[in-house]
This record gives sequence, structure tokens and C-alpha cells, in this order.
Amino acid sequence: MRAASRLIRDIEDKLPEAKTKIKKLYAHTGKSFIIGITGAPGAGKSTLTDALITQFRRKNKTVGVLAVDPTSPFTGGAILGDRIRMQKHAEDPGVFVRSLATRGALGGLSQAAGNAIHVMEAMGKDIIIVETVGIGQQEIDIINHAHSVAVVLVPGMGDEIQTMKAGLMEIADIFVINKANRAGAKQLQMELETMLNLSDKAADGWKPPIVLVGDAFDPQTFSADTAELAHRIEDHHVYLQQSGKLTERMHRKALAEIHDALSSCLLEPIVQTLTASGEMKRFAEKIKNRKADPYTAAEEIARRFFKQGEEK
Repeated sequence: MRAASRLIRDIEDKLPEAKTKIKKLYAHTGKSFIIGITGAPGAGKSTLTDALITQFRRKNKTVGVLAVDPTSPFTGGAILGDRIRMQKHAEDPGVFVRSLATRGALGGLSQAAGNAIHVMEAMGKDIIIVETVGIGQQEIDIINHAHSVAVVLVPGMGDEIQTMKAGLMEIADIFVINKANRAGAKQLQMELETMLNLSDKAADGWKPPIVLVGDAFDPQTFSADTAELAHRIEDHHVYLQQSGKLTERMHRKALAEIHDALSSCLLEPIVQTLTASGEMKRFAEKIKNRKADPYTAAEEIARRFFKQGEEK
């Protein structure tokens, strides 16, 4: 586990040797079931993730967790420390929990998340849970990494409006109404059911179930509710396998990985070169003062580095 933690840290720091190690272990990936947990900040995603670890461990499944946290503006590191919340699993050799910093990445996911998932796959984890940072509609990035996505909503937090955003509606395989002991839970459930009945999500054979999870301070009820959630997630995995949809999602995931790898190989070195030389700052000044526009600047950079548009 220490070696895995070091490798994930090196991935976050974008060390060249980390990329070499990922290349070597890639052949040992692709066998884990990846679950995305997403939703608004304060929805209780970490508490649910912790409970799901317990449920899957009861079934002797090994679990890896990537908790994607906001970035500290001072250190560049993760500041929420989800590992603290999941401390009761710290001594369990079948569980590996790692926090990642977003470092400005859009979509609620760290740029290092994809490779960190590969590390956990290579560790042989049966299930990998990716808990996103929680920044609203940008959460849709999780669909490029997970096989099944659970969207967590809470009564009274504006979730009624949140669910109307096409992105979250489209990516949800399971809806979770957390803290369902609160007033408004049944109303939220009814609104979700109405929206699902009006959508075409069930056209491919799967209608996202709505799971109500009650008070986390009522251990018996909470355990039963999270057991139901784990069961519904497993049902969706079976559906993906039997319908052939799992292959489609893995193909989509592969395309996203190619996109990320191309960005890493082509774009990042250019940005680093321009930043180190001070040219990036000069381009920014020109754009700020309206002496250039971003597209013209980008085209100039592309011509220089890729020799695009040059006469032969």
C-alpha cells in the first residue's frame, strides 16, 4: 500500500517516472468495478462512501476509494481529508483510501484520477469508489471514469433545481436521496419520479432507481438503507454485463483516457515551455489588453510547435 500511495503522489506531482510505471502496470488493469459517487457539496457523499465500504467488505469484496478534494490555494494539496472520515477502515488490509486534490481541474475530478484508478485496479481491488468534490453540474466528468454513477441529493438544499440540470440527469444510474428523514424527502422523490417518467432514460432497459437513505445517527436504519443502496449498485453492474452496456462504457472510458494522454503528451509540455520562458505571461497581457485574441494566440502557438499551416 505504501508503494501505491507513493505512486499516486508521484502521479499528482506529474513526475516522469510515474508515467513509466503506469505504462508497465496498465496490462494488469480493467478488472475492477468502478462506482462514481457525485452530488452537491454537503450532500453526505463521504458518509455514504464510508457506509458502502462496510457493505462491500461484508461480502468480502476488496475496496479502493479515491476521494477527490478541493485544492488548498497555499499547498496545492487536498484540504478536506476524507481519509479522516473513513478512519475506521484504516487497519483493514482489504481497503485502500486515498485523497486527491483537484488542482483546478474542471468536472469535479482530479487530473490524476484516471491514473490513480489504474493503480488501484493493478492492486487487484474488486470495487473502486470515486467520490467527487461536489461542484454542481461540472460533476458530469465522472461518467468518463466510472461504470456506475450514483447521484446524491438532499432535501432542502436546492436539489429540486439541481436535478433539472441535464448533466446530472443524464449521468445518473442510481439516485440517492440522502438524509431522507428530513422534511421534503418525499416531495423530492415524487419530483424525481416524475422527471424519470418523462425522460427517455429507461429506453435502454434501465430505469434509475431512487434509494432513500435515512439518518446516519440511527445505525440500524442507516445500515439497512445503505445495504439497499449497495444492492441496487450491484444490480446495475449485472445489468451492464448482461446487456453489453459495460463494454460500451469501457470503450467510452478508453476514449477519455486517450484524450487525457494526448493532453499530457502534447499540451502540457507546450504550456510548461511557454510558462518557463515568460511567453505565456506575454500572451496573457496581449489578450487582456485586447491586442490579441485567444484563438489567434493559440493558432500561433500551434503553428510554432506543430508546424501547422507552413508551406512545404
